[in-house]
Amino acid sequence: MSDSHSTQSFETVAIHAGNTADPLTGAVVPPIYQVSTYKQDGVGGLRGGYEYSRSANPTRTALEENLAALEGGRRGLAFASGLAAEDCLLRTLLSPGDHVVIPNDAYGGTFRLFAKVVSRWGVEWSVADTSDPEAVRAALTDRTKAIWVETPSNPLLGITDIAAVAQIAREAGVRLVVDNTFASPYLQQPLALGADVVVHSMTKYMGGHSDVVGGALVVDDAELGEELAYHQNAMGAVAGPFDAWLVLRGIKTLAVRMDRHSENATKVTEMLTRHARVSSVLYPGLPEHPGHEVAAKQMRSFGGMVSFRVEGGEAAAVEVCNRAELFTLGESLGGVESLIEHPGRMTHASVVGSALEVPGDLVRLSVGIESADDLVADLQQALG
Repeated sequence: MSDSHSTQSFETVAIHAGNTADPLTGAVVPPIYQVSTYKQDGVGGLRGGYEYSRSANPTRTALEENLAALEGGRRGLAFASGLAAEDCLLRTLLSPGDHVVIPNDAYGGTFRLFAKVVSRWGVEWSVADTSDPEAVRAALTDRTKAIWVETPSNPLLGITDIAAVAQIAREAGVRLVVDNTFASPYLQQPLALGADVVVHSMTKYMGGHSDVVGGALVVDDAELGEELAYHQNAMGAVAGPFDAWLVLRGIKTLAVRMDRHSENATKVTEMLTRHARVSSVLYPGLPEHPGHEVAAKQMRSFGGMVSFRVEGGEAAAVEVCNRAELFTLGESLGGVESLIEHPGRMTHASVVGSALEVPGDLVRLSVGIESADDLVADLQQALG
């Protein structure tokens, strides 16, 4: 994070970091450098270090500077998707024979990457309840190189004490990776709590408008940042300039959107906790949530993701998803519009039969920024 932004508030940094006025025209929004290659001033004479847009692109540079500033890190890297970012990270940190501790509640795509892709490369993994630091400690082996955490987790909204697990990671000499997608850097900053790497699906809250796919890594270790940048270039799954520009645009309103997401989610949970057809509500903002105190300590507020379980089992949960009208039935999350889905059949179908399998009666909501009264009314009619 540059010195010029280190003392500024998040809202200011989100709008200004990386967003330098164009020196040619004075345009206040960075241009979309839709270009593949760059004229060199003689062999090796690069202008600003740009030679080929897989290696670097000015629009992507602006986003990467912004990402680093938002998370309080030294290096940000932008990728074509969240899974592309994860793949680059794993291939940078790990070698065949290494071991990773992964959470017992995680995004289905992350589990698939471990179970079906990197495992074929000779990387082993085991599952732990990361909300219990001692369970994480017990899962470590002499070959463990990383601990992977999602907090809040997807889709059960579990909370991990980042500082506590970071201490365990330091003692063991392993890296702590935190997927910060559900919280966003506005609500939570894992590097400040001791994490080594922050992962984002920028498709979600960072972009915020369901119109772009992207991923990010942020680190505070300059050497690790260089290693990741080398692999980013060597593997090539970089964010394109237009996608980078869309995320930059979305980030400018991240703070105000996250405040509204959190506010609306709180109102939705208040209704759900009273509804006769809802057997339980999973939201860290609820005082009865087992991770509430930890979440209150490490998060600014509790976010816009809510899951709940429906009386009547899987068929009833599917019925609720199908009956919703204002909540759009669809995968993904974090956009301004509200979404509803059945994780067991949709985003988490890949974990069926594994230790990460989710309950069939579970419904997941991405609560948008529409009128909270309208959202509550739609869920009431969907529940019947």
